[in-house]
Amino acid sequence: MSGSVSPAGGLPVARVSPLAGIAAALASQWDRLILWLPVAMGLGIALYFALPEEPEPFWAWLLLIPLPLALLVRLRGFSLAAWGAGLAAAAGLGFALAMLQTALRAPLTLLPEKAVMLTGVVQAVELLPEGRRLTLGGIRAIAVPSRDEPPLATAIDPGTGKVIPPPEAFTMERTLRLRLRAADPARPEPGDSVTLRALLREPSAPAYPGGWDFQRAAFFADQGGSAQALGPAEVVPGKDGAAAFAGLRAAIEARITAALPGAEGAISAALLTGGTSAIPEADLAAMRDSGLAHLLSVSGLHIAVVMGLVFAVTRFLVALIPPIALRWDSKAAAVLLGLVAGGAYMVLTGNQVPMIRSFAMAALVALGVLLGRRAISLRTLAFAAVVVLAVQPFALLGPSFQMSFAAVLALIAGWEAMRGRLAGLRGEGQWWRLLLIGAAGLVFTSVLAGAATLPYGLYHFGRMQLYGVAANAIAIPLTSFLVMPAGMLALLLMPFGLEGLALWPMGLGVQGVLATAHWVAAWPGAAMAAPPIPLWGLGLVTFGMLWLCLWRARWRLWGLPLIIAGMASGLFARQPDLLVSGDARLIALRTPSGVMVQRVSGGSAFVRDSWLRGWGEEGAEPMPSQGEAAAGLVNCNELFCQLRKVPGGPSILLLKALGRRGPHPVAPREVCGGVALVVSAEPVDESCPGVPFIDRFSVWREGPFAVWLGPQGARRLSDRADRGDRPWVLPTP
Repeated sequence: MSGSVSPAGGLPVARVSPLAGIAAALASQWDRLILWLPVAMGLGIALYFALPEEPEPFWAWLLLIPLPLALLVRLRGFSLAAWGAGLAAAAGLGFALAMLQTALRAPLTLLPEKAVMLTGVVQAVELLPEGRRLTLGGIRAIAVPSRDEPPLATAIDPGTGKVIPPPEAFTMERTLRLRLRAADPARPEPGDSVTLRALLREPSAPAYPGGWDFQRAAFFADQGGSAQALGPAEVVPGKDGAAAFAGLRAAIEARITAALPGAEGAISAALLTGGTSAIPEADLAAMRDSGLAHLLSVSGLHIAVVMGLVFAVTRFLVALIPPIALRWDSKAAAVLLGLVAGGAYMVLTGNQVPMIRSFAMAALVALGVLLGRRAISLRTLAFAAVVVLAVQPFALLGPSFQMSFAAVLALIAGWEAMRGRLAGLRGEGQWWRLLLIGAAGLVFTSVLAGAATLPYGLYHFGRMQLYGVAANAIAIPLTSFLVMPAGMLALLLMPFGLEGLALWPMGLGVQGVLATAHWVAAWPGAAMAAPPIPLWGLGLVTFGMLWLCLWRARWRLWGLPLIIAGMASGLFARQPDLLVSGDARLIALRTPSGVMVQRVSGGSAFVRDSWLRGWGEEGAEPMPSQGEAAAGLVNCNELFCQLRKVPGGPSILLLKALGRRGPHPVAPREVCGGVALVVSAEPVDESCPGVPFIDRFSVWREGPFAVWLGPQGARRLSDRADRGDRPWVLPTP
């Protein structure tokens, strides 16, 4: 061993290499190293989705090579090397699973633009504030001829005797979400067949380049698009065993809404079946702005109440029968029954990501209770993350997964750090101390969960809820001790037709939650628009949070600067100056004084709101018809507007839409000087020679556009260029 003599002439001092120091530090945290395996698995999944085109299949096998290497190194005893190989193997496994999930799904296809006669089997029924929405499988459709076309006829092939489908007839492997007309008297149930005239639409592209990818979400949800009914539905009763739970869900929703009409019934049904589509928009907005929207997404809180109630009731009933209580372990029976109840609740509510995570954790908790081990830990959460990522790799990209796991990670790590102090506060168990600890725990839990989910809310929704702690302090006890227990009792009483006895107190509790939501949402600044965090900033926050929560050593504090830097990243991200929607009916300019929008008839309010959230703005003004606006940065007349970022700098020439019957807009040559880009909601030619343009045909081929205007000109980015050539990106029309 190399060394040197100490200045005092004593024993030689060993020189430890930096690598050996790192190995020793990590060895001291050996029990925490396994927690990083699901993190590496998520990185592999994220890498797959970040690629601009679909990788070749051999990459999946190549990236799995570290898996046997990790096992080999671990068997030889090289622990730190095994951890490194394990991280690489987990990342490769995540990449391969994402590729496999993509390969197993049918491709998205372009749908006919004409009306069709549509036939399908009802798989699910969702109640809406007005009408119903169906999920249909086994789709068969045929285009409806226009008035000047001959009717379509079905022919028989004389050689084979098989039916020759008429032109433009097709089937679909994927499902469709069909919205019935509000006045349609049909009441289809899961398993029934419906036939009606409808207009089909493919899944929407993102509202802007870099926005939420609706086509990718539909691809992994096995949805082929949506449909709007143009006529009444003809229903043929049928039976479909696969739709048993969907039929049960629809029946429960119908019984609840019949006993509790209005928002109380819609929210009660959402808590028991997972469907939120029937909740009125005003109440949804109040729940979001008050920080109570998480109560509508069935997750850990709800499954904990369900399993806890079953556990407590089972132990109580067993204790009432001494011969059984003395001979059988009531705790084991109660745990197993609680797990069964939790699994049934998960399936009933639609196998949503938070529920899969919660049930996976609950299964480990149950095992820990049976073995006498500590039940809730970061290892339990890591196991749940592996289960969800293995079953649904795409879930990693969604707000549900991110916010759910971030909240639970912060809660477990926070309570680990505070366990000793809380134990000291108990004293001798006086009632007032226990009450104080309970109140402090509720506030502490709300603060931790709210802080952990804040960055993900900013990234996905561009909003902050400031008073969530106050709202949750009232709503969570109501939900835990009144609403959910009454709801579970209502489910038990439904077979006997007595559910009204339990739904009445459940409705009272829901009214209290709604009153709290509206009250808190009305406070000044309850929900504020804020500059959204860019993707790289969210990555910094996530890694910093993981570093802070997964380690025990003091170096965990290095995660705090990363979290702070990620939260501040929105101040440094360059937002686009101009956005053009996928149908060019909306064109918006962002200036230092606000947002201005040109909206042609039919422009989507949803897309407009998505733009405002992406910009962190509260509202927008219409583009001026004439004159100047935004401190001289916008100069308009009856034919066009010149838009600038800075006075005297390059401009964007916006040609105004003249309507379908008017001539195509043409840029006056005398204003082409200094123009960096021409934009129009209608088809245009190269009006300004040599100047690039975006028009109706551009967005038809390339999707929405984002434009950044700088001293050197305009930089354009289309949605198709941003997402690349992936299986969920529809082909160019």
